[in-house]
Amino acid sequence: MPVIGFLHPASPEPFARLVAAFHEGLHEAGYFEGQNIKIEYRWAGGRDDRLNDLAVELVDRQVALIAAVGGMRSAQAAKAATTTIPVLFISGSDPVQAGFVASINRPGGNATGVGMDTTEMIVKRLEMLREFIPADTKIAMLVSPQPIAERFETEFAEKIGMLVLNIAAGKEFDQAQYERAFDTARKNRAGALLISADPFFTDRRDVIVGLATRHGLPAVYPYRQYVVAGGLASYGPDIVEAYRQIGRYAGRILKGTKPGDLPVQLPAKFEMVINLKTARTLGLTVPRIMLARASELIE
Repeated sequence: MPVIGFLHPASPEPFARLVAAFHEGLHEAGYFEGQNIKIEYRWAGGRDDRLNDLAVELVDRQVALIAAVGGMRSAQAAKAATTTIPVLFISGSDPVQAGFVASINRPGGNATGVGMDTTEMIVKRLEMLREFIPADTKIAMLVSPQPIAERFETEFAEKIGMLVLNIAAGKEFDQAQYERAFDTARKNRAGALLISADPFFTDRRDVIVGLATRHGLPAVYPYRQYVVAGGLASYGPDIVEAYRQIGRYAGRILKGTKPGDLPVQLPAKFEMVINLKTARTLGLTVPRIMLARASELIE
């Protein structure tokens, strides 16, 4: 029975829906956990410093492939641990520029997966946020220091004059660190907030949403989970479908397809989710055009 390695930088609870989508993709390919495949899960719990060791564990386990999802950091750990075992990634940055694949259509090597244009997403979220706030409002962006492949989010924020709020990854959860970041936003008169598309933050979305609400900051997030937790709005690719696609690709690799022959997939569906209750709490009016375009409205 083949064994699949599943590597993720966060914790399992917030990502249960996405793991289920990964299983759905495997089911489409005819694979069912406990019946004809086994899955070894490795969760870093929001500590990036654990990813390399967890990836080595999966290599030592001699897994058939590694689904290194949840951002480029887990994929980097998997690629550093093996040059032969297939690696499937979900990347928020350009995988060609990051050196993961030779090209989108013909990746070559031992890695492929789903690539997302994070820069375009930041622009879309920024446009969406500006629909809620006065034109002269100062905007802050919550980011986590990342490898060079994903650092352009910070560079983009600085380039257009946003206040960058850094939260250090790779450590145990530190509530005070988040409190200080939001205090910095208040002291610098930031009146709105963007959240970086980072699983490190998704894992702590209740804390982030709670602080944004307490400080009265309209915020646009990368994924639906934040809005379900009480955040104002989100815009991003259908991340559920991305995990489902990783499951499909895992099935094809188990049947003999080389990862280098599977093109990197790009998202075709995007979600705009708005929490109307939160908008009322913040005293905001949701423009009609946004109501019409929203994929989902949460009361």
